[in-house]
Amino acid sequence: MPHNPLAALLAEDRCLLLDGALATELERRGCDLRDPLWSAKVLLEQPRLIRQVHLDYFAAGAQCAITASYQATPLGFAARGLDMARSRQLIARSAQLALQARAAYRATHAQAGALLVAGSIGPYGAYLADGAEYRGDYALPRAALREFHRPRVAALVEAGVDLLACETQPSLPEVAALLDVLQEFPQAVAWFSFTLRDAAHLSDGTPLREAVALLDGHPQVVALGINCVAPALATDALRHLGALTELPLVVYPNAGERYDADRKCWQADGADAGTLADQLDAWRAAGARLIGGCCRTTPQDIARLAQRLASPQA
Repeated sequence: MPHNPLAALLAEDRCLLLDGALATELERRGCDLRDPLWSAKVLLEQPRLIRQVHLDYFAAGAQCAITASYQATPLGFAARGLDMARSRQLIARSAQLALQARAAYRATHAQAGALLVAGSIGPYGAYLADGAEYRGDYALPRAALREFHRPRVAALVEAGVDLLACETQPSLPEVAALLDVLQEFPQAVAWFSFTLRDAAHLSDGTPLREAVALLDGHPQVVALGINCVAPALATDALRHLGALTELPLVVYPNAGERYDADRKCWQADGADAGTLADQLDAWRAAGARLIGGCCRTTPQDIARLAQRLASPQA
């Protein structure tokens, strides 16, 4: 059986606080990510800034950093003239930067407790850079999806991440292909989190129950959940998931805005999503145990979550 790094951290009904957005936080600090590589572009140009963002999230109270590998793929890097070896070096660098930030934080915070690094595995739709991770409207043979994901999984596992975050997954065929690849690395474990059409369906229309049926009970799958959905959708989706599995649930929604794939930016949809901390009680009541933020959330949002989790009422 592979080691589950979440087990002790989630004992006695505790929660694990994830970090918040990486790419949009890099944009907030001056990076221009209007580029098919998105945050992976910064691995080439300003890797120290990625390390600093990770460090700032740990300082805000995050217990798990998610690497800057969401859109770091050999296909994406090949468009910049980089070969497979260089691509894998850059993917490994994303893990090394998070691990370095963890070590730096621990060096000055001896009582920090366990801190994890999760290797981000974004979907093929992220490589397309057209918002397809929110639609799931692409189709590749299962073997092609395995070939797409395998080098990144290998690079992250070899670099020493604690677990994988198979995140922002919009379609069941891709989830199945990722599970195939995960089984090629039998000591690795992962959480799977999905984008949604509504509270009961993946973005491609697959009922959530079918995705859960595929993943639930697999020894390498340690949590299931949702990410980069609007906060307003998260609670109902968690309740639905909680009726389907006893695995820990993970939730890290975006800030409630809509992604404009043409302009490569986020736009307000007119609804007041409130803060992540405002939703914390509802998410915990619905079964969420791994909680953080996705696009357009900040270290300040994570700090508010940390404060709320530390309060006597939490």
